[in-house]
Amino acid sequence: MLEMRPDCERCGTDLAPDEGGAFICSFECTYCADCADALDERCPNCGGELLDRPARVGKALANNPASTERRFKG
Repeated sequence: MLEMRPDCERCGTDLAPDEGGAFICSFECTYCADCADALDERCPNCGGELLDRPARVGKALANNPASTERRFKG
């Protein structure tokens, strides 16, 4: 199951688990759409492709909440 990280690792923008706009690599490094574009859809950590993260909604989100651990080191 995806962690659904709460923020962009590059700029710190909040990323809601129940909305689009987050991009992840296979290691779940997480970026906002603007940063993913600036990175040419390549993860700077592993070099992997950044893809749209699926949203988690309703009961799935209630039963499996998103992570609260922020990754932005700002």
